[in-house]
Amino acid sequence: MKPAFSAGRLTLTLLTWLAALLWCLPVLVALWVAIHPVSAQAGFSLLAPLTLANFVTAWQAAPFGRYFLNTTLLVLMIVVVQLVLATLAAYALVRFRLKFSGAIFALILLQLMISPDVLILNNYTTIGALGLRDTLTGIALPYFASAFAIFLLRQTFKSIPLVLEEAAIVEGASRFFILRTIYMPLAKPVYVAFALVSISFHWNDFLWPLVITDSVQVRPLTVGLQLFSAPEQGVQWALISAATLITTLPLLLLFLLFQRQFIQSFMRAGIR
Repeated sequence: MKPAFSAGRLTLTLLTWLAALLWCLPVLVALWVAIHPVSAQAGFSLLAPLTLANFVTAWQAAPFGRYFLNTTLLVLMIVVVQLVLATLAAYALVRFRLKFSGAIFALILLQLMISPDVLILNNYTTIGALGLRDTLTGIALPYFASAFAIFLLRQTFKSIPLVLEEAAIVEGASRFFILRTIYMPLAKPVYVAFALVSISFHWNDFLWPLVITDSVQVRPLTVGLQLFSAPEQGVQWALISAATLITTLPLLLLFLLFQRQFIQSFMRAGIR
């Protein structure tokens, strides 16, 4: 039997807690600054008065309601289109006899090796030519095709026994019916895992929305947050911290609510 106490296990536990504390430290500092008045921020005093005025001031300083609506619509649009296109592409690569399926899949994987920032100029030119600049569709369009989603779903669909589909075809089922009733339910963990990753990425995306948007009507949260650090207004750390917590709160709640499903989805999905 292994001893109940192990120096190696204790060290690993302490290092884990230290890493967690270091990860949470910026959030804790931002929270402390946001809930204290400016006059009490010269030193970290536990007896300093608490206030929510910074959150109220930050909310009123910019149209955060509009920013939240824009970001929610943008993220939902991207995730839904990504899952639909990735599902159809993955099924076609797995079950259809395409002449150049290997080359097509290699080109899809090539997208994973190219940083989106490299394509900003080309994307800006294309979106401008389509007349979609300063629109939510223009922000979302370059992200509609996700190579990562296609890769995950393709690997999952390959693991599903072909005999299930053949039996359904014998019964007269169509391809879309088979996809909807067999493949998609069995790939649910992958859908959940990818959706959470995609939501987190596009909720925090900043550079491309900053380049392609000009007006408040389509500005997402990350771009709106830059107003608090404008040089002409001075750096107001209390407002910056409060606004940052406001923008990150939905993602934090989402992770806390679905952290078990998130971890289990990646463990069950795997890379086959």
